[in-house]
Amino acid sequence: MLSDWGQVGFLVLLALVFPIGGIATSWMLGLMKVRPQAPDPIKESTFECGVETEGSAWVQFNFRYYYFALLFVIFDVEAVFLYPWAVSFEKVAVAGFIEVLTFVVILFIGLAYAWRKNALEWT
Repeated sequence: MLSDWGQVGFLVLLALVFPIGGIATSWMLGLMKVRPQAPDPIKESTFECGVETEGSAWVQFNFRYYYFALLFVIFDVEAVFLYPWAVSFEKVAVAGFIEVLTFVVILFIGLAYAWRKNALEWT
């Protein structure tokens, strides 16, 4: 029992050492004047394919593009989850079929909701 907690403690220690180590290294390099104190203005400029931006960066963005992409990702990930089930169909038997059927029904309810709210329309 204690050895299991020892492994968990080791992983927690590693999870703390890496970010703290990176921050401490950056801090020490700043003290030793290795890291630049005042960044170059060219480094702080906006870079967009080598072309300077024109006008304001605050533009109206239609959220439906983001919403449509999010729905695509959700239903694309569905295929990723269904593939292992299809490969091991003979091993999972009826219980696996019921679980996947439940999964697909929940996704279908989400698709019907998005369709009803006209989330799949471009206009």
